[in-house]
Amino acid sequence: MTNERHNRRLKSPAAARNRQPILDVLRQVLPERARILEVASGSGEHAVHCAAAMPGWEWQPSDPAPQARASIAAWRAHTGLANLCEPLALDVTGVWPAVDVDAVVAINLLHVSPWEVTEALVAAAAERLRPGGLLYLYGPFKRGGRHTAPSNAAFDVDLRARDPRWGVRDLEAVTAQAERHGLALERVVTMPANNVSVVFSRQ
Repeated sequence: MTNERHNRRLKSPAAARNRQPILDVLRQVLPERARILEVASGSGEHAVHCAAAMPGWEWQPSDPAPQARASIAAWRAHTGLANLCEPLALDVTGVWPAVDVDAVVAINLLHVSPWEVTEALVAAAAERLRPGGLLYLYGPFKRGGRHTAPSNAAFDVDLRARDPRWGVRDLEAVTAQAERHGLALERVVTMPANNVSVVFSRQ
């Protein structure tokens, strides 16, 4: 059973590269004690890294995919982190748990999902965030309708070839959607590999 559980721990090269820069930004914008809901947690490596670094954060991972949830559960068992919760089976476009949180975190989600996911994420986050709570997004974005790097433009072409509903989102369009639900743009932080961290707050 131990070996089987070990084999369920997925590893993402991208997560290994960006987890520390993401944690650095989250530390700047969140208090030492906070309740955080992460959607589309994937392998669970961001959840493990952040929960280990910040014991005052209660980190709730989630993912609609059984394989991802199995990976998260395996990482949770491996690390024994008391502040890392059992993963939820949560589809962003479905029914969210009736919980109030200080932050909703979505890492590398918007560009690999239909626009409807962005709309659902913003609307649900606005309902679940406590006053002053934050929606944190990470990934590549267009600025003013333009790609910020040639590599992002090529990535966008590749995404749309895989699924026409996917693609690098325009930050202004995402911001407008957030503002419709009472979420104000707080800061945009340039990150490695032509990505950005985007932080919205519930007014």
